[in-house]
Amino acid sequence: MKIAILSRNPNLYSTKRLVQEAKARGHEVRVFDHTKCYIVTESREPALYYDNEKIEGYNAVIPRIGASVTFYGAAIVRQFEMMKVFSTVKSVALTRSRDKLRSIQIMSREHLGIPKTAFARSPKDIPHLIRTVGGAPLIIKLLEGTQGLGVVLAETQKAAKSVIEAFMGMDTNILVQEFIKEAGGADIRAFVVDGKVVGAMKRQGKEGEFRSNLHRGGSSTMIKLKRSESAAAVKAANAMGLSIAGVDMLQSSRGPLILEVNSSPGLEGIEKSTRVNIAAKIISYCENSAGKKAKLKDKVGV
Repeated sequence: MKIAILSRNPNLYSTKRLVQEAKARGHEVRVFDHTKCYIVTESREPALYYDNEKIEGYNAVIPRIGASVTFYGAAIVRQFEMMKVFSTVKSVALTRSRDKLRSIQIMSREHLGIPKTAFARSPKDIPHLIRTVGGAPLIIKLLEGTQGLGVVLAETQKAAKSVIEAFMGMDTNILVQEFIKEAGGADIRAFVVDGKVVGAMKRQGKEGEFRSNLHRGGSSTMIKLKRSESAAAVKAANAMGLSIAGVDMLQSSRGPLILEVNSSPGLEGIEKSTRVNIAAKIISYCENSAGKKAKLKDKVGV
């Protein structure tokens, strides 16, 4: 099987592990920088090129698209889809997952537990916005933040009002969210592949830090999920249309609360914490899904 991996850096842990496992299972694999791919399309003949070389003959593509290039990356994934190549992450699910507000709205529609969240545009709504999420302390999030960047804890009502006013003054879209005190600066990352949780870790923020992201200096340990937590992770991934997802949630007094569903979750933290070969599970998913598609195509051809 020929597998394409979309990644801007072939030396990243996640990319190297996927290449390693694909080769170990006898597949031909190549890494493409999606920002250097380009699209040529006409009626019924979609095509992709990389350094003037036509990309063709691939059975599956594994997108590893960073948040800063979501629009272009999704367009490249969409072109693969138009070329009938199986993708582990659908283009529409990728763009959906990167919109924090839309994601929260989808979680709410699916009756999943989420922190109380408010969104407004006008400065005159700020006092009501703060009251709606239970007052200070509260969390303020940029809609396009990632890896803990663009997330602010406002510990007093005065601080919250000042920060929200500042963001609104810069014409920046933000979410205001309730602070879950009992989470204790920790969250859970559940890694979902093909409708199953294949590994989970608890991430704890360093002392004095409310964000638990490993990129912010947090630590992680393997955790066995409660049935309700595992079910919430799978339901959240399904709601977003993601077959591979990192589902972040908080443990609260009212059950698991979904924070975010990541469409390009990193493998390093989860593999090292759980000692589970997540990369192999992703390649196995490719084999099962792309393989079935190829067999069906052969039968139709006969």
